[in-house]
Amino acid sequence: MSSIGREITAGGSARQERAKSSIWRQSMQRLLRNKLAVIGLVVVVIMFLACFIGPVFSPYASNKIHMNIMNRPPNMRHWLGTDGLGRDVLTRVLQAGRISLTVGLASMVLSVLIGSLLGVIAGYFRGIVDQLIMRIADLLLTIPGLPLLFIFGALLSEWKVPTEYRMYIVMVMLSLIGWPSLARLVRGQMLSLREREFMQAATILGLSAKRKLFHHLLPNIVPLLIVIATLNIGGSILMESVLSFFGLGVMPPTATWGNMIDAANNMLDFQNRPWLWIPPGLSIFITVIAINIFGDGLRDVLDPKKKK
Repeated sequence: MSSIGREITAGGSARQERAKSSIWRQSMQRLLRNKLAVIGLVVVVIMFLACFIGPVFSPYASNKIHMNIMNRPPNMRHWLGTDGLGRDVLTRVLQAGRISLTVGLASMVLSVLIGSLLGVIAGYFRGIVDQLIMRIADLLLTIPGLPLLFIFGALLSEWKVPTEYRMYIVMVMLSLIGWPSLARLVRGQMLSLREREFMQAATILGLSAKRKLFHHLLPNIVPLLIVIATLNIGGSILMESVLSFFGLGVMPPTATWGNMIDAANNMLDFQNRPWLWIPPGLSIFITVIAINIFGDGLRDVLDPKKKK
C-alpha cells in the first residue's frame, strides 16, 4: 500500500513539473509574439553588451588626457568627438554605461531581496511583525524619494566619502527607498494567496509552514517579482543619473551618464558642443524606454488577469 502511495505521489509530482514547464513555455511564446517587448529586450541586451564589452576593444579605454585634441567634434578617429580633456566621448559613454547599468541592476536586486523578504514575512506571519514592518514602510513612503536621496548625497559630500566607494553607497541608497512599495505589494499578494482554496487544502492536509511557504506561496509571487524587478531597473538608472547630474552620486573621474551630462551643463557646451551631452542623454533615454517596454510586455504575459 505504501509503495502504491509513493507511486501516486511521484506521478503527481511529475505531472506538476510538466505543468509548470508548460506554463513557462506558453509564457515565453506569448512574449515572443509581442514585437515591442522583443525589440525592447534586444535593445537592452545590445546596450549591456556594448557597455561591458565595447571598452575592452577601444584604444582609448585608458582615458589619457590629450590637451591638443580637446573638444574636437566627431571625426573618423573619434566617432563622437572628444571632451574637454581630449578623451574619446564614445569610450567614455560606454564606460559610463557600465557604471550606470551596474548601479541600476545592483540596487534593483537589493531592493527586490529586501522588499520581497519583508513582504513575505509580513504577509505570512502577520500580527505584530506585520504591523512593525508595514509601519516602517509607511514612514519611508511618506518621504519623497528624490529629496531623501539628495539629503543622503549631500551627507556623502560633507563626509568626503572617497569616490571609489560612492558607487556602492548609491546602490544601497537606491535600494533603501525602493523596498517599501515592493514590500507592500508582496504582502498584499501573500494575504490574497493565503485565502485561496489550494492554501486552505494545504492547511487541512497538515502541511508544514516551510512546505506551504516554499512550494505554494513563493512560486505564485515569482511572476510579480520578475515584472517589478524589470521595471525597477529603469527607475534606478534614472535616479542614479539625477544624483550624478547634481554632483551627489558617483563622482568624476568615474564616469556615469549623469555626471557626463553635468560636465557639459554650461551654455557654451550646450550650444556649440552637443556631442558632449547628447550621447549620454540619448543612452539614458533609449535604455530606460527599452527596459520599460520589455517590462510592460512581461507584465502582459505574466499577469493572469490579462491572459486570454
